[in-house]
Amino acid sequence: MHIRHLNLINFKNIEQAEIAFSPGINCLVGDNGSGKTNVLDALYYLSFCKSYFNAVDSQNINHQQEFFVVQGQYLRHDEEEHIYCGLKKSQKKHFKRNKKEYSKLSEHIGLLPLVMISPSDEQLINEGSEQRRKYIDGVISQYDKPFLDDLMRYNRSLMQRNATLKQLKDSRSGDYSMLDLWDEQLEQLANRIYIRRVDFIKELVPVFQKYYAYISDGKEEIALTYKSHLHEGDLKGQLAAVRSKDIVLGYTTKGVHKDDLELLLGGYSIKKIASQGQKKTFLIALKLAQYEFIHKHNGIKPILLLDDIFDKLDDARSNRLLQLVAEDVFNQIFITDTNKPYLVDIVKRTGKAYKVFDVANGQIAASS
Repeated sequence: MHIRHLNLINFKNIEQAEIAFSPGINCLVGDNGSGKTNVLDALYYLSFCKSYFNAVDSQNINHQQEFFVVQGQYLRHDEEEHIYCGLKKSQKKHFKRNKKEYSKLSEHIGLLPLVMISPSDEQLINEGSEQRRKYIDGVISQYDKPFLDDLMRYNRSLMQRNATLKQLKDSRSGDYSMLDLWDEQLEQLANRIYIRRVDFIKELVPVFQKYYAYISDGKEEIALTYKSHLHEGDLKGQLAAVRSKDIVLGYTTKGVHKDDLELLLGGYSIKKIASQGQKKTFLIALKLAQYEFIHKHNGIKPILLLDDIFDKLDDARSNRLLQLVAEDVFNQIFITDTNKPYLVDIVKRTGKAYKVFDVANGQIAASS
């Protein structure tokens, strides 16, 4: 699978662009703030119905305009796929596949698998557990629709339980039987979510360790450990045990919405001891493992987006990453960088077909 053409209108700082891509490697070069990453974000939008960076859709509209359009023409299983996304301010987002609008955006997830590696991924290391849960759930959701449905239902039931807890806290009276109902629903959904997360981590870890060892030349010991309240037993019993506490607090303190992924380097938290280069290597290895995992379960090689990938990596790690990218396991790749001669030299050494695009002030032009 690969994207052939991308059309953009008023998407962030790009007022209009029509781009024909290589099925191999595509290099986007230009100064910081020129719009390179916005092209990658448009590709991400077409796969996930949302921006990688901005949670509010309207923030992706060019500041001088009232709407944006993102369109992509793909080749998937030897058949053309036309994907359209359009948004006007204060209106509903429209998302279409081959001119037919989706009734639910979740139906589109997984159709066009994609993996993004970006400097903003440091949130996985530096911020709270929510970011790491989103990572786990985002990967599984690309190939497991029932999991995504269970996750959405769990979050709705959690909101209802929290609303009931707040009502009981504020009024000091109410229908306690409603908590029994939400506890029952949460346990059933949590069990299925937990099993899928455990299976995912178990399969991901050895692949992740393989990539990290290759890029770092086997010099460091790393590990991922899944943390969950469900390790301790059934959720319904735990919710009953903390019910009084939850009423006082007004929210649910036990459940898979509190799960976390512990990231370790040499047995210690990577957040506390790792260098910038080690953190970058950790994140790259994690995302490449994600790529391999999705390919195995989906049957399609994802599009790979590498945003400012060589920053903070020494020459040795950059060269080993380059050797990985050159392998046939990867399909269409997009790379951004500010240093055109450096990036072109690196890409030439892969032996793959490539195109270079110059990006400046939201203008994108194929390089001669």
